[in-house]
Amino acid sequence: MKKFKIGFAGFRHGHIFGLYNLAKNNDEVEIVAAWEENEDAKKQAEASGVIFNCNSFEDLINNPEIDIIAIGDYYGRRGELAIKSLKSGKHIIADKPLCTSLNELEEIKRLSIENNLKVGLMLDLRYHKNFVTASRLLSEGHIGEINNICFEGQHKLSYGERPMWYFEEGKHGGTINDIAIHGIDIVKYYCGLDIEKINAARCWNKFADKQPKFKESAQFMLTLTGGAGLIADVSYAQPSNIKFPFPYYWGFKIWGTKGVLAFTVSSPYVELYKNGENELLTFEGEATSRNCLVDLLKDIKGEASYTEGILSSVCDTLTIQAFADNN
Repeated sequence: MKKFKIGFAGFRHGHIFGLYNLAKNNDEVEIVAAWEENEDAKKQAEASGVIFNCNSFEDLINNPEIDIIAIGDYYGRRGELAIKSLKSGKHIIADKPLCTSLNELEEIKRLSIENNLKVGLMLDLRYHKNFVTASRLLSEGHIGEINNICFEGQHKLSYGERPMWYFEEGKHGGTINDIAIHGIDIVKYYCGLDIEKINAARCWNKFADKQPKFKESAQFMLTLTGGAGLIADVSYAQPSNIKFPFPYYWGFKIWGTKGVLAFTVSSPYVELYKNGENELLTFEGEATSRNCLVDLLKDIKGEASYTEGILSSVCDTLTIQAFADNN
């Protein structure tokens, strides 16, 4: 069996270690290279078992045996690394966000199409058990035509614990682009709805009082396919010092003509309130063997479509971020 050779570029955010572990545990993949120029990030990665064997990013992308570049540098640099990787003939997979500007995304799209290269992104909500169950219930028509969606993706700010590059100008790229990509991807991928109009989008500073230029609060309102509406909050507003699982983390309510689905990442089941039913219906989450790396490999092998949907979700999220930035 042919093994796909993967090289890792950057370990500036902890999410990339999740992808590193997926690669280690996938029989179709072999990790052959890693690079990180920041000494502190490099030491932390080495403590987690990462072996570095590249002196520069150019060493990584010019390695002829590498098929895929995995990108985990700080947000503002990822677009540049993605473009250089694609120009070198490599497929790419990144922690989210993929990039921080629509211009970068257009170049990534162009290179992907022209060179038949695939693009993956760590959108893990797609594979969470409650979201898989909700997807099935939606596809079976239990709530009818979707008309209203609300989602909340509040995170902890964790100032002093989170990497400090978050708060350096030009390295973050916006709270909507950082967080909302997960929710937008669920709306597009599982609900089958696209954005028709951005009605409102706002980012502002409230909780990050030590970094007044960092706009950690973010909300937006959209009109979706067929006139459905969406309201979302993806702020860094979750209390940072609580020591128990936050029950509202990534909470979704999807209202349709026949009922409503309600669930969160931590809820024990998906709730279905259905017209004509006298009792709440509950459904356990359904585990899946799929993940972002598995889906990327299937796309590379021509077994499934993946890249186009990923790039569409990235485009919509960047467009909402740009709307907020301009208003």
